[in-house]
Amino acid sequence: MGRLKIAILISGRGTNMQALIDYCSRTDAAAEIKLVISNAPDAVGLKRANDVGISTKVINHKQYSDRETFESVITKTLKFHKIELVCLAGFMRLLTNSFVDCWRDKLINIHPSLLPAFKGINTHERVIEAGVRFSGCTVHFVRTEMDSGPIINQAVVPILPDDNPDILAERVLAAEHLCYPHALSLIARGKTQIVDEKVLIEGSETEDTVICNPNEKF
Repeated sequence: MGRLKIAILISGRGTNMQALIDYCSRTDAAAEIKLVISNAPDAVGLKRANDVGISTKVINHKQYSDRETFESVITKTLKFHKIELVCLAGFMRLLTNSFVDCWRDKLINIHPSLLPAFKGINTHERVIEAGVRFSGCTVHFVRTEMDSGPIINQAVVPILPDDNPDILAERVLAAEHLCYPHALSLIARGKTQIVDEKVLIEGSETEDTVICNPNEKF
């Protein structure tokens, strides 16, 4: 059985993409990155990918009259490269229902909160204002509702008394860099199954989610 062929969609610097690159560079990795697509021609992440020999393509949304046309070009490109799983990594474009449905169960995203809490933007500011004790990140299969879909794994990050949004963001990002490759590994090794919109994970005691452990080898 060959490695799972994935594509990564980015808009910016691509730090989560780099975490996936690092995982896929391992000899025991079950996935390989075939393509990185950016809607932004100046995205720093494009250089990151090019530097390690990964094919990249710019599909600039500004060159298309509507989202549907823009996304149809993305889908055509993904299918040309025989992509089996699409990973969103800081892709700053809202996706239409048609695109999400086309890639149902083959499209994953990472969000900087413990979903379903704190969907949307300005997450770190909002969790601090709310006075909650923990935040974190979530990797999930994408559905048409924003920041929703079956949860693959999560990492918990404590909120400290002197935290501000920037400091908290740094710690959550470090957790994201563990969670995302872990989720990809689970999918690529055939360990996940979606049943009634929950992810069941082979070998997991809770079956529906995995809490990332920094010391766990995946």
